[in-house]
Parts: sequence; structure tokens; C-alpha cells
Amino acid sequence: MCRRTALATLTALAVLAVAGPGLAEPKKDFKVAWSIYVGWMPWGYAADTGIVKKWADKYGITIEVTQFNDYVESINQYTAGAYDAVTVTNMDALSIPSAGGVDTTAVIVGDFSAGNDAVILKDGATLADIKGRNVNLVEFSVSHYLLARALDSVGMSEQDVKVVNTADPDMVGAFQTPDVTAMVTWNPMVSEIVKLPGATKVFDSSQIPGEIIDLMVANTQVLADNPDFGKALAGIWYDTVTVMASDTPEGAAARAAMGAASGTDQAGFEDQLAATKLFAKPADAVGFVTSPDLSKTMDHVRGFLFDKGLLGSGAPSADVIGIELPGGAVLGDTGNVKLRFSDTYMKLAADGAL
Repeated sequence: MCRRTALATLTALAVLAVAGPGLAEPKKDFKVAWSIYVGWMPWGYAADTGIVKKWADKYGITIEVTQFNDYVESINQYTAGAYDAVTVTNMDALSIPSAGGVDTTAVIVGDFSAGNDAVILKDGATLADIKGRNVNLVEFSVSHYLLARALDSVGMSEQDVKVVNTADPDMVGAFQTPDVTAMVTWNPMVSEIVKLPGATKVFDSSQIPGEIIDLMVANTQVLADNPDFGKALAGIWYDTVTVMASDTPEGAAARAAMGAASGTDQAGFEDQLAATKLFAKPADAVGFVTSPDLSKTMDHVRGFLFDKGLLGSGAPSADVIGIELPGGAVLGDTGNVKLRFSDTYMKLAADGAL
């Protein structure tokens, strides 16, 4: 379940140097990339059960939905112009396509992590016990961001620990070795690690609610030229999550199918959903994206990325990339807006206008 990392920035920039920031034209055929994560499983389910085709047919278009086993590669392919839309976190949308020059719009704000990401200590009772330890995590990922926010909450900084870059498939095994005493990772690894002897969860993403956001983003020019594509994406999402979130036999079957597709079962998938703030109702998503809190969150995120050198080579400040919020306010350079949070299509869904 490789997910949510900014490691691909340089790769994406190299791809763009060859491919350039593709210019879109009106078209009928669209390609969407997604990868395995609890909040993105509805896209695969929708493709498998005909919901994607239903909404594509409504607007006279075709939508090809492709699962990537490698999350980073899915973003690289989108950044290079091979896909029109991709599932991505708010942090990675800024650090990879936007930093690479691809104007990108968040069409669907699907959920935020509300406990799926966690700091876990071995033989430590509180977060303060992390001081002086090596911390195993995927460097420059949302785990790295969570660590920074956790340390800040207790008056510490990254200087108080030493980050050890560790691949996410190695996390569970690494925690069982004597040398590893602190770790930051995400589900399903978190649920496995906290069951191990001596493991204590001392901080998780529920303590920074709304900061690790899972999105469906699309190329801004593609959306401008093809608004029906955005409408179809919104229709697919809300149609699918309405079924998934329902307390019905159909809902249970959908959750079981998504669990199996993600390598767990219905109970395991529902455990992960419990640590996810899912926006099954479009009005709730609109409320979230139009809240002043989103500006504060993206300010934290861009500051973290700038500190790590992930907003482009030679970026003079965190203001180098403009981030447009619903209503038109911009964080950063108004002349270089490359990431946009839109409530347009979610509002249409909320109003029953799709």
C-alpha cells in the first residue's frame, strides 16, 4: 500500500522536461489513475460495478479507470500528461504536479485521515519519550509531515530525533527488530504494529484533523475544456460512497469487495474507515473545502515542503507556488497558481444538479 509520498518530485520534473505541461483540448475519452488506499477504494469498485460507465454514458464520454500498484508512479504519469486525473493527497498534489508546472484542480475532496496515520513507540508511554530516538518512516511522506506536526505539539523539532528512511512494506518487520523503537506509518501497517509487544500509539492524525486530505484531482485545462468530465467524476464518487456508507446488505457487500481488493476483509476495511473522515455527502465536502481551516492547513503543508526542498529547485520561499482556495483567495504567488481547490462539482452534487 505505497501511498502519500513526495519522493517523486524530481522524477516528475524530469518527465515534464521531456513531455512539457500538456495542453488539453475538448475531447471524449478520459483516463483516471488511482492507487490502493481506504479512501480511494471507491474508484476501483465503481469501475468494476458499472458506476463509472453509467456516469460516463450520461455525459457522452468514456472514462478509463486504471489502478496503479505504485502510488508515486500514478502521480508521475498524471504529471506527464498520460492521465487526466489521479487520486492524490493535498501534500503530494502540491509537491509533484503543481511544483512541476502542471496546473491542477481538486475536483473531489473525498476524506481526511482521522487516525489512519500514527506515531508509534516501543517501550514509551508518551510522545515526549521520542526525544533522542531514531524514527523510522518514509522520508518526505505524510508520515514525515505527521512527525513534524507531532513534535511541534510538544515543543520539539526534527533536531530532537533522527529520521531513518524506511520503505512502507518493511515497517511491520522493522518494528520487531531490537534497533527500531520509534516509527511513523499509516494503515494497514498501524493496525498490525500496535498489536505487537511493547507498542504504544502516542500520536495520530486525529490530533491534526483535516490536514492529511485525500483528493481526486484533474488537469485544470482539461476541466475547463470538458466540464462534463468533472460532473461525471462527482457523480461517480457520490453514487459509490452512498452505497458504501449505507447500512444495507448492498453497503456491506461493497465494503467487503473493497476490503478484498485492498488486501484485507470487510472487518479490516471497516476498521480503516473508522479512522477516516469520509465525505459521503457533498454538502459536507463543500463545507470542509470552504472553511478557513483549509488555508491554515495548506500553509502548514507548503511550509513543510519548502523546508524539505520539495517546491522546486531554487524555490526562494513557500510562496513560489500559488494555491487558490474556493472564493478566489490565493496563498502564495498569484501569478503562478498551480493548485486549486474547487467546490464547483461538489456543489452541483449537493444541489442535485449533476
